[in-house]
Amino acid sequence: MSDFPRWKYALVALVLLFGIVYALPNAFPPVPAVQVQANHGAPLDASVQQKVADTLATNKISYTGLAIDGDHLVANFSNADVQAKASDVIKAALGDNYTVALNLAPTVPRWLRAIHAKSMPLGLDLQGGVHFLMAVDQNSVIDQQEERYADDIRSLLRQKNIRYESVVRAKERGNGINIALRSDADRNAAATAIASEYPDLNVNNGDSTGDRFMLNASVKPQKLRQIALDAIKQNVATLRNRVNALGVSEPVIQQQGENQIVVELAGMQNPAEAKKVIGAVATLEYRPGVGYPGDAQAVEAARTGNVPPNARLYYMRGTHQPVLVSKQLIVSGDQLADAASGTDSQSGTPKVDVTLTAAGAKKMLDFTSNNVGKPMAVVYIERVTDTKMVDGKEVRTPRITEEVISDATIQGVFGKQFQTTGLSSPKEASELALLLKGGSLAAPVDIVSESALSPSLGQDNIVKGFKAVMLGLALVLLAAAIYYKLFGLVADIALFFNLVVLVAVMSLIGVTLTMPGIAGIVLTLGMAIDANVLICERIREELRNGSTPHASIRAGYEKAWATILDANVTHLIAALALTTMGSGPIRGFGVTLLIGILTSMFTSVTVTHAITALIHGNRKLKTLSV
Repeated sequence: MSDFPRWKYALVALVLLFGIVYALPNAFPPVPAVQVQANHGAPLDASVQQKVADTLATNKISYTGLAIDGDHLVANFSNADVQAKASDVIKAALGDNYTVALNLAPTVPRWLRAIHAKSMPLGLDLQGGVHFLMAVDQNSVIDQQEERYADDIRSLLRQKNIRYESVVRAKERGNGINIALRSDADRNAAATAIASEYPDLNVNNGDSTGDRFMLNASVKPQKLRQIALDAIKQNVATLRNRVNALGVSEPVIQQQGENQIVVELAGMQNPAEAKKVIGAVATLEYRPGVGYPGDAQAVEAARTGNVPPNARLYYMRGTHQPVLVSKQLIVSGDQLADAASGTDSQSGTPKVDVTLTAAGAKKMLDFTSNNVGKPMAVVYIERVTDTKMVDGKEVRTPRITEEVISDATIQGVFGKQFQTTGLSSPKEASELALLLKGGSLAAPVDIVSESALSPSLGQDNIVKGFKAVMLGLALVLLAAAIYYKLFGLVADIALFFNLVVLVAVMSLIGVTLTMPGIAGIVLTLGMAIDANVLICERIREELRNGSTPHASIRAGYEKAWATILDANVTHLIAALALTTMGSGPIRGFGVTLLIGILTSMFTSVTVTHAITALIHGNRKLKTLSV
């Protein structure tokens, strides 16, 4: 009689049903698509959809789907060639107010997506995409920090009523700030105040000539190093926010060395589009407004070119109205901690809530305390590297664009948290929040190398990987069936479900499948049959010792379990080490191996025992087909 309990039958049935359902989305591969997103508050509605449809029809480009999905318009196509042609004509038709990018659209049925069943995201080597190596401009980090300390020292000296002539950066980068004071007493007082307020500065007396008493304040080397490392960490976080806005699945964005960042975007089929997004260096600056957009003084300055000495002429984003902004810097984007869009409870108009860091909050509080009722501008600065081929060589030229994205009146004193109102729509508020939160880099970055993997090469890798899995599975199934007969066929069924459950778990938790991951699957299939070999050999041994068939099955599973557990624990330790300590392909291999070991322990023992119990449980047996 079978000693396999009913609750275990139920458990096996539930696990196998789970595996089938959550592995099923991988049978629906994504299709080439063109994604359209509106910029700067431009509409994205049925009229835009109709314009895209008319453009495709005029150019005799057929599509398999065209619909608005949230804040995106997605058009699906039959192959990559049609997709590329469609992208060009859609870009020409919609203009600069829309971002048009190549993408892959999922085809998983809606009922599967409703239960959060999704296909595994594919890595760069399987799906194609782009790889960038970016270098952080460490000189810019030093320049920014010294400029910031120079502003802080001026404010401190004014606050302490210490007379000074000038506070300027030294000519050579890294030599700190030179401070000219009017007496030796003023120099001593300044040195004491600076050393007390800014412990990260080395303060030393300089040469004195006549009534000029010099003081030098330089940033300590360990502080400069920490600032550089913090800048890289913030740039990594900012690039991740920027890439996430593209909708790229499982991007790889990580620090490499002390001044480089690696960015890998799987599925991004247009390297130029990717470079445009991640290669653009965006920073934000909060400055006092000299006037308001389009006022008489700004219009006159734009017409004649005569700009007041304490101001700079900018133009508003979208409206292109001239506006005068002070040269004084209040805070910059790297001192911004968070931003979120919403609706003002009193006026019902869109707003953006901004949170500054402690240092930025102090500066903002000091400024707004003395400037209530005056304008404050938010300047968006973007540095884009244009690439051209000159005499067969790639030449990179930086191009800087500066725009005012907000120029509002200061309604009251604020510091760490404040809000920007007067925005035209919730869409504009959402975009502004995204700019504030994810668009600011602590230091400029340049793309020093890039490489692209075409979708066709990625598809070739998928075909080869699929063939490797199928070949490995077929050989293992054949060997088991020939050598262990009926019990071998039972092991084959369990091995097949092991693959199904493994794929289901990887899909559910969002593991990115790469070529090393496929290697991990093949290895898992080969290792999974080991447990059944141990069980079958134990059953054979019990039969040779004169045990009855039912007793042999029971003893075979009980005695083999300890050996199976010991062997898999050592495998788990190795897989865990690869997962936690490895990165990139090594980690992908380790994750797949780790999940595969856990699923194989269940299918090789519990699933095979359940099937064996169903076949032999209520039968009188004289021998076993093993």
